[in-house]
Amino acid sequence: MRTGRRRGLVALDRALSKLGLASRTEARRLIEAGCVEIDGRVIVDPRTMVVPERASLRIRGTTAAPAARLVVALHKPRGVVTTRSDPEGRPTVYSLLEDLGTHVVPIGRLDLATSGLLLLTNDTRFADWLADPQSAVPRVYLVTARGRVTAEEVERLGRGVESRGERLAAPSVVLRKASSRESHLVVTLTEGRNREVRRLFEAIGHEVTRLRRVQVGGLELGSLAPRAWRVIGEAELSRAFPGYRRRQPPRT
Repeated sequence: MRTGRRRGLVALDRALSKLGLASRTEARRLIEAGCVEIDGRVIVDPRTMVVPERASLRIRGTTAAPAARLVVALHKPRGVVTTRSDPEGRPTVYSLLEDLGTHVVPIGRLDLATSGLLLLTNDTRFADWLADPQSAVPRVYLVTARGRVTAEEVERLGRGVESRGERLAAPSVVLRKASSRESHLVVTLTEGRNREVRRLFEAIGHEVTRLRRVQVGGLELGSLAPRAWRVIGEAELSRAFPGYRRRQPPRT
C-alpha cells in the first residue's frame, strides 16, 4: 500500500487529519499503538498510503466516519499565537475555543501582534484552496503605520516592491488619514504570504504599529468581539466563497 503515487493517495496519519478525526500527532500515536484498522487490517505504520475517502477505517474498534465540515470564525486578539501549543507558554488560539468535537486547523496565520479574523476548519481541502495564491481570495486589513504615508508611496505598493528577494504588491490600498505621526490605511491582498502587510510597509520605510484583518473573501469580522468565535454555516460559506463551491463541493 505504500508504493505508487496514484491520485488521492496520502499517508495514513495525514488521512486521519484530512478527515477531521485527529491531529497529525494524535493520528501517529493511535496508529503506532495499533488502534487503527484499514479494511479490516491493523496498521501500525503512519506512512501507509490510503485514499481517505475510499478506505474503511476503524479507530479502537469503532468505524471512523468523516466529520461534517466545520468552519469557525475567531476574532484573534493581539498577544495570542496561531498554533496548538507554544514553548514560551503564550496563549494560543486553541485556548480560546471550546471542545468542538473535531480537530480543526487554522487557515493561514496571524502573527502575535496582529488581530482580527482567523478561520479554522476540519476540512483540509477547503483550507488548502483558501490558502492557495491561485485562488486569489481577498483578505482585507486595517493598517496603522508610523509616519506620513504619501500618495506616491501608496502607488508604489500597488505597482510592487522588493522584499527579501520577493516581489510583493497590494491589489488595493486606500489611504484614509495621514499625519506626521501615523497613517491609517485599508489594504487588500490576495496571496497570503508570510507577514506580507508588514513587509510591504517596511519596503517603503514605514513600520506597521497596528494591524487587524477584517475580511476574508466575502466573510467579514463584523461585530465579533475579541476572543469570541462563531460557527459559519454552509449557506454563509457558499455566499462568502462561491469559487470554492463551484469547483470543490465540501464533504458530507
